[in-house]
Amino acid sequence: MQEWRRENTFTRVDHPTRLDRARNLGYKAKQGYVIVRAKVRRGSMRKPRINKGRRAKRKGEKKITAAKSIQRMAEERTSRHYPNLEVLNSYWVGEDGKHKYYEIIMVDPHHPVIKADKKINWICEPQHTRRVQRGLTSAGKRGRALHKKGKGVEKARPSRRAHDKKIK
Repeated sequence: MQEWRRENTFTRVDHPTRLDRARNLGYKAKQGYVIVRAKVRRGSMRKPRINKGRRAKRKGEKKITAAKSIQRMAEERTSRHYPNLEVLNSYWVGEDGKHKYYEIIMVDPHHPVIKADKKINWICEPQHTRRVQRGLTSAGKRGRALHKKGKGVEKARPSRRAHDKKIK
């Protein structure tokens, strides 16, 4: 963990730290697959301290939760850092007092080995470009409440925004 803290925000890793988890999420030890360890802040959002008139309770500095999970932020930032790769999935590898660390499984959709593999070549199709920015990874779908079904999440499908637009 001390070594990770000194490394860059995005560090390419030769082998997954948690091989069982990586393989469970679609990683294969072949060309075209890339593992990147991402470092993101830990804890809730910090808002700047206000100095205008209102009572202290309404300052809204602490206990502010972002709409996106920190894992999802890590995936999106990694995707922007490696624009030629697509994010397949990610998993938690550790945290210290200041940061959380995730390993992101990325795939090169232009690699001939990936194009030839029947199990993963779906990612080469144009509708899967920038999938992480549209919330199509596992962490993204969890944040959009698509991992739940039935009572209590009737308004989650096809998406919360689309449900509100639907003509009643």
